[in-house]
Amino acid sequence: MQRIPVVMDVDTGVDDACALLLAALHPAVDLRAVTCVGGNTDVAQVTRNTLAVLEIAGRDDVPVARGAERPLIERAVHARHVHGDDGMGDLGWVHTDREPDPRHAVELLRDVLGDATEPITVVPTAPMTNLALLARTYPEALRSVGRIVFMGGAAQRGNATASAEFNVFHDPEATAIVLEAAAEHGIPVTMYGLDVFYDPTVTRAEAQQLAASTDDMARLAGELIEFQCERFGSEQATIGDAGAVCAVIDPGGIQTSALPVRVELAGTWSRGRTIVDVRDWSGDLAHDPHGRADAVIDVALEIDGRRYADLWLETVRRT
Repeated sequence: MQRIPVVMDVDTGVDDACALLLAALHPAVDLRAVTCVGGNTDVAQVTRNTLAVLEIAGRDDVPVARGAERPLIERAVHARHVHGDDGMGDLGWVHTDREPDPRHAVELLRDVLGDATEPITVVPTAPMTNLALLARTYPEALRSVGRIVFMGGAAQRGNATASAEFNVFHDPEATAIVLEAAAEHGIPVTMYGLDVFYDPTVTRAEAQQLAASTDDMARLAGELIEFQCERFGSEQATIGDAGAVCAVIDPGGIQTSALPVRVELAGTWSRGRTIVDVRDWSGDLAHDPHGRADAVIDVALEIDGRRYADLWLETVRRT
């Protein structure tokens, strides 16, 4: 199997942890580095969570760096009400003696990309503050980015607000900068947004089987899903951000459309919304003063949820 070089950028909460486990363990992924940003919880806690998850997965070889504490412009808005006080469901798994890489996340990204001899797939499952800072500070590093597959945005709905998905809402300027930079440098982008985010689900029974394992990594995976089932009063829960990693491993499980996308930066009710333009541009749209967005990206609109859930389950079971 040809391995895919991957760098992840995370704000490790419950579903980022699910994504990290998949990326750390699947044989198709060559996980080169993980960078951390404030989002689901503060960046110090995000970094501890990330180090703990990788240690449980047996991947102390993967460098982890602490990055931006807050968005480019606004104050941080955390999601502890969803992910627990520690961002990991308060399940007691966040314990590690490992220290992060001494470099700032932007410097680690610069170095890993600069040293690459093949294209790197970058998978942000968090606000894209670190990547925006990289694009502005070390734009030459983007030459080594083969693709960006990000969890964020939506064509039809929001969650942080009626319009905006949380990762983009948290730092809309950062997302706008990254999409602009990708268009400028010819980097393909896939948006794995809320339109597909909730479709790959694991049942409570499947999670309980994992949680009963003697393997710490499987137990953690099971308890993360159980936490979500309890939190939302459901018999199933999404693997969330892990779906974006599934899309890298198995792109055949997702259907995308190449569509122009902008980020709303000023709307009173819509700040942080990803404006996905589904119009037929072959017609006469000269009356639109905005023109077509420069960023034409692959927007995920349909997914085989069971296929991706099974991919995740098979990996975290270590079968």
